Amino acid sequence: MSQSRLTLALEAGAVALPQAGRILVIGPTADADLSALPKERVQIVQGFAPDHAAWAARGWQVDIAAQGDFAAALVFVPRAKAVARARVEQALRLTGGGPVIVDGAKTDGVDSLLRAARKTGAELSEAFAKAHGKTFAMQGDPAAFADWVPGPGALIDGRYRTAPGVFSADDVDRGSALLLAALPPKLKGRVADLGAGWGYLAGEALAAHPGIKEMHLVEADHAALDCARANVSDPRASFHWADATAFRSETRFDIVLTNPPFHTARAADPALGQAFLMSAAGLLAPHGVAYVVANRHLPYERDLDRLFTKVEEIGGDPGFKVLRASHPRRGVRGPGAGRPG
Repeated sequence: MSQSRLTLALEAGAVALPQAGRILVIGPTADADLSALPKERVQIVQGFAPDHAAWAARGWQVDIAAQGDFAAALVFVPRAKAVARARVEQALRLTGGGPVIVDGAKTDGVDSLLRAARKTGAELSEAFAKAHGKTFAMQGDPAAFADWVPGPGALIDGRYRTAPGVFSADDVDRGSALLLAALPPKLKGRVADLGAGWGYLAGEALAAHPGIKEMHLVEADHAALDCARANVSDPRASFHWADATAFRSETRFDIVLTNPPFHTARAADPALGQAFLMSAAGLLAPHGVAYVVANRHLPYERDLDRLFTKVEEIGGDPGFKVLRASHPRRGVRGPGAGRPG
């Protein structure tokens, strides 16, 4: 593997880490390069279930939240501006003012973050530019970054609270609203919501369908799942922090609802949506039904035809389609069985 911008910056002396003490690393994706860091001194904070699991499998210490104080920190810049600022503020606070190394791509807003950091009066190193991004180090009074702590998320429909950086944080996602509108009058039995987000689809379905016995919200983003726990108080709801494409249940479901993602970061990744469809088929009982919403340009009918005996369009608009897929084909239901996620 070629060396990352971070590794090159450390080797060139553009940024540096202390020789002793714990190092906090916030938000590295599974493909990040941490090879230049002393593994035994690192605590990773990662709330996205697939990335969290990847780092744990490699033997790194990884947690949902930072624990204790640190001699230094490394912040990976996410796309969401508010989340990026919150990470920097937390890193400065937990290190007592730094050093904090920041690494990010231009497309994720690292230049904007660098300019904003300069305005605080913090001490910043020269930025190390490489591979369409920058790495820089900073030290400063955490109090100067107090306004970088995000406030409460949006309150949607008077009952759903979101959080900065979660999917569709400012309003109900149009696809989810169309999926909800296309559901039949009476849902019943065990239901799974794959990629449940902050709980809108599950919450509304529970309110409208008393025949639902159980609603299992499966979400990989820990921050979004925290919102869902607060938003959906129905006792029929259960919450699972898990990768929906790998989620398992010992008891099969009668219904699966899903609004599958089809992007990884900024890049289109049709395989991700296809993996959601396979998971849905694997989790369903032989009589089970999956309700799926997708952008019209995605060829999900083709994928669903391979997994189910009957597929039909039941709703949508010019940009989205809602599909009903029933009776998973024999042999495709196996992956969903086994120990719960």
